[in-house]
Amino acid sequence: MIIYENTRRGFIDDIRGGCIAEKVQQQFENHGIHHNNIAEYRAWNNSLMYMRNVLDDDDIPEDVSLAIEYQIPLTSKRVDFLIAGNDESGNPNVVVVELKQWEDSGVTSRPDVVTAFTGGANRAVCHPSYQAYSYAKIIENFNEDVYRGKISLRPCAFLHNYRENNRSHIDNHLYREAISVAPVFLQQDTDKLRSFIKTFIKEKDGIDLLMRIDHGKLKPAKALQDALASMVQGNREFILIDEQKVAYETVRKLTERAVRVAINPTKGEEKSVVIVSGGPGTGKSVVAIQLLCDLISKGYSANYVTKNAAPRNVYFEKLRQNKYKLSYIKSLFKASDSFWNAPTNLLDCIIVDEAHRLKKKSAIFHGENQVKELINAGRVTVFFIDEDQKITTKDIGSKDEIRKWAAYHGAKVYEGSDLDLVSQFRCNGSDGYLNFIDNLLNIKETANYIFDYDYDLRLFSSPTKMREALREKNNINNKSRMIAGYCYEWVSQSNPEGDDYDIVLEDGFRAKWNFSNTLFAINPDSFEQVGCIHTTQGLEFDYCGIIIGQDLRYENRKVVTDPSKEAISDKSSGIRTCKNAVLADRLIRNTYKTLLSRGQKGCFLYCEDKALLKYISEITEIKIE
Repeated sequence: MIIYENTRRGFIDDIRGGCIAEKVQQQFENHGIHHNNIAEYRAWNNSLMYMRNVLDDDDIPEDVSLAIEYQIPLTSKRVDFLIAGNDESGNPNVVVVELKQWEDSGVTSRPDVVTAFTGGANRAVCHPSYQAYSYAKIIENFNEDVYRGKISLRPCAFLHNYRENNRSHIDNHLYREAISVAPVFLQQDTDKLRSFIKTFIKEKDGIDLLMRIDHGKLKPAKALQDALASMVQGNREFILIDEQKVAYETVRKLTERAVRVAINPTKGEEKSVVIVSGGPGTGKSVVAIQLLCDLISKGYSANYVTKNAAPRNVYFEKLRQNKYKLSYIKSLFKASDSFWNAPTNLLDCIIVDEAHRLKKKSAIFHGENQVKELINAGRVTVFFIDEDQKITTKDIGSKDEIRKWAAYHGAKVYEGSDLDLVSQFRCNGSDGYLNFIDNLLNIKETANYIFDYDYDLRLFSSPTKMREALREKNNINNKSRMIAGYCYEWVSQSNPEGDDYDIVLEDGFRAKWNFSNTLFAINPDSFEQVGCIHTTQGLEFDYCGIIIGQDLRYENRKVVTDPSKEAISDKSSGIRTCKNAVLADRLIRNTYKTLLSRGQKGCFLYCEDKALLKYISEITEIKIE
């Protein structure tokens, strides 16, 4: 989605008229996006003035197209500036410009990572050249028209306030690889940037390049489970961007250092603990798997650990289909209860996904605390965590718990905004949709809960209608599933092939739970059944059909929870018998947040409570089908 588009001449006229920031702001409103970022508004006034100086050259045709604030499809990331045209040979090009107002930055030992004052603090961020390059690669990967039309993306970075005497900090040999594919231009490089643009933009394109980028056919988004085998083989299936890249490079560097110290210790070994936080769809699992694959390829000992059996078993099956031996797979992917008697520093790096699901004890008769055990077993232990996805009374994973046991083991903790994943890659890249979920469930107040409708949210008065609409999506590629909360008794447990159904609703809807099948996400026979949180957390689908039971209702103008409506047969969550009313309430809300954020492209929703369904319809302005 392009926010502002114009010709070179029109853009320069808007700058001269002093209205460019106001026009960009208005275009956000016209697209239904409530944008109220004062800092960004000031940045438009500042940075775009410098871009006007760059483009004020008669050798660049007046009618070439340019764009400001292009949101990359299927993500929440935006490109600052695009200019499109043909080179002297008639080849189509789009120059991608990442704009920064920095005056200086710091050098780090991590590839493609610098430090800079941004967002009100000094923090580790991606080098602007890597940022521009990664954005260009994501556009290439998602947009079929770019690939098939042989449209070349030419990334660069323009740091128009950056002082010349600080050049060695940003144009440094440590960042040579990124700068070689995306040149960096500083305050005194206006002429060089102009020449760079003129190399690729000699005339207006004849095929409306920006339209093809903005409305081109999109490739299907990759699901991690489908890309796993290729990643294990050493292929780069995902481009890590922004804070994902910072987290990845931080862990990689700490692991290298830990092993180097272990081999040649000049002083006692120091353990490292890294806390990486992020909500649904921010790439926690992608970064975790990429770390595993890259570390083992370089000879380090590493494990991917998660409490949830469902993603592990799906990964096992996908890798077995690609001829990997089960013994090898199981040596890499471990359950969180595997380390209760592990020796200290057993592994160079332990990568813990879904760390909020860790338990206090691995088993009744052994183990003490899984967080403690994991830190003990790794030289570097990484915890990927989202405390809003705790779903049972036994889930103890929290930042405080991690800090406590890190201190016990004398480990240094790395955490903070540098390692908070915020880029959205699920839910069609719609931050607004996730804000809507947080507001609906009263998990947190967010400024924008009316989301753009690129994400396919549909409301159904009948579960049968929802299932049939979802079936159409599933027939495409077997990547759509129905999921429900804890409300329904597991009556078919003793006779799964019998005639008893677990979920019986209006309009003749009948279905069985899928608790016993941890391959629910990929088994083509699973569609008729309904998955639960345990067979879906940590995995993703194209479309999800969510059944919200009577444990979540709309009463007295509030969305309320009711633990008494949880199934008596539910022994896993502990919600029904929980004596802490605040905890029980939060676990129900967390459960539905987790379920509602499983879909990459869309979510179909049915509520037993008609008042809740009507309320959702009113606040989203989506009609009930």
